[in-house]
Amino acid sequence: MGDQTRLIKKYPNRRLYDTRTSSYITLIDVKELVLGHEDFQVVDAKTGEDLTRSILLQIILEEESGGVPMFTSDLLSHVIRFYGHALQGMMGKYLENNIKAFSDMQNKLQDQVRGIYGENNSISHDLWSQFLNFQGPALQNMMSAYVEQSKKMFQQMQEQVESQTRNMFTGFQFTPQFGAHPGQAAGKGENLPPPPGKFPAGK
Repeated sequence: MGDQTRLIKKYPNRRLYDTRTSSYITLIDVKELVLGHEDFQVVDAKTGEDLTRSILLQIILEEESGGVPMFTSDLLSHVIRFYGHALQGMMGKYLENNIKAFSDMQNKLQDQVRGIYGENNSISHDLWSQFLNFQGPALQNMMSAYVEQSKKMFQQMQEQVESQTRNMFTGFQFTPQFGAHPGQAAGKGENLPPPPGKFPAGK
């Protein structure tokens, strides 16, 4: 953990203690740290276990419970289905890259507005809000198209991996195993013609 990382300790009574300010804080305060791009880590005060992800998930849960939720039930169902899936790690990286791309696009648009009207000019904030109001549907359509294209690429990649896996193991499907009957394929109940010079019983 770097020297600049803000350390927050979580006690058994669920209270969060900020070691930098030597004071107790709430989830709302932790959310403000996130919004301010503050580098912090939450640890269990007794065991030292890293609880940062757990705290961030609590913040997301509270945000989803109040106001307008960001994630639909359908999206959450899709995410749940990937837990335990062979592509779970790849899916996590895929979502992370897409969110980063969206954030980068937003930051570039905001920088353009600041470049025209100045960093501290209040009109830049008003124009940014007006821009989102007028261009919101267009931006949403653009992101939907991007997500749909990414989804198709991900599905094609998944199908390609599955196809390669099937081809890889096709040659092993009928490989004879030790102890298999000479007249049967390993793992199958199919009778094969008897070897030359031998005849079925009773003939």
